[in-house]
Amino acid sequence: MRVFVTGASGWIGSAVVPELIGSGHQVVGLARSDTSAAALTAAGVEVVRGTVDDLDVLGSTAAASDGVIHLAFKHDIAFTGDFQGAAEADRRAVDTFGDALSGTGRPFVLASGVVGLASGRVATERDSPTIDGSPASVRSATAQAALALASRGVRSSVVRLSPTCHGEGDNGFMAALVAIARAKGVSGHIGDGANRWPAVHRLDAAQLFRLAVEKAPAGSVLHGVAEEGVPIRDIAEVIGRHLEVPVTPVAPEAAAEHFTWLGGFLGQDVAASNALTRELLDWRPTRPGLLEDLDKGHYFRVPATPATPA
Repeated sequence: MRVFVTGASGWIGSAVVPELIGSGHQVVGLARSDTSAAALTAAGVEVVRGTVDDLDVLGSTAAASDGVIHLAFKHDIAFTGDFQGAAEADRRAVDTFGDALSGTGRPFVLASGVVGLASGRVATERDSPTIDGSPASVRSATAQAALALASRGVRSSVVRLSPTCHGEGDNGFMAALVAIARAKGVSGHIGDGANRWPAVHRLDAAQLFRLAVEKAPAGSVLHGVAEEGVPIRDIAEVIGRHLEVPVTPVAPEAAAEHFTWLGGFLGQDVAASNALTRELLDWRPTRPGLLEDLDKGHYFRVPATPATPA
C-alpha cells in the first residue's frame, strides 16, 4: 500500500514509518520543515511539504494514496493556550480526508486518546466520549466524525492512544514529571496517587497503527493501551528512587502550582482496556511496560525540561 502519514516525523510517526516500510508499504509523509523533510527522506519516505492547514495538499495527497494515517496535531498551540484552535484545525483536516477518500473503501486511521472516556472504572472500546462543546470535546467530536466516514465508503478507524506512549527519547508526560521532580526536589503524586494512567510503548503503538491501516473494519474503535492502568504513585516512586528524592503527596488544590500545566491531567483516573482491540486485530503488545521502561534509566540520563507531548 501507498500510505500517507501526517505527523510522520513526530514521536509516534517516527515509529510508524519503519513499521510500515518493514511490512512492505510505501510511505508518503507530510513535512512542515526542512528538518522534518530531511529526516523523512533519510527514513525512505516520499516527502510532501505542507502543514495540516494546507487542505489542498492534504486532499490531493490522500486521493493519490491507498490509505491515510493522521497523526499530526498542533500540540505547540494546544498546550500553550489554544487547544480549541488546534482541535478545529484537526477537524478541518479530517473532513478533507473524508472528502478525498469518500466512496473508495480505502482506510483512514485517526489518532485520538482515551482520556475523558470514563472516570473511576476501566473504559472499553465501546465507550463513547461526552460531546459537550468544551475544547477537549471538539477533538472527541472529530473522532466521532472520522468513524462516521464508514457510512461514506471509507474504511475508517480511530486509535485511542494512552496518555503515556513511552520509550527512549520520549519528551512527553514522563519527561515532564522527571523534570518537575528534579526542579522541586520531591517526586510528587496528587492525593494518595492511586489514580491510574494507561500506558503503551510507542513501538507497540506503531504496530497497532499498521494493523489498523491494513485490516481494521470500517468504523472500528481501537485502544492503543498495553497496560490498562499504572498507579501514579508507582510512577512517582520510580522517579524518586532514580533521582534520590523523597516521594511526596501533593494536595489537589496545590496541583496546578506544583505540576504547572500537567496538574490538570495528573489527577485523573483514566484506566482503559485493550481486550476488544486484541481480539479484533490480534494485536499483542510485547515491549517493556512503563515502570520497567522508567527503570531502564533513559529518562534520567540528562536533565529533562518540562515538555508538551510530541
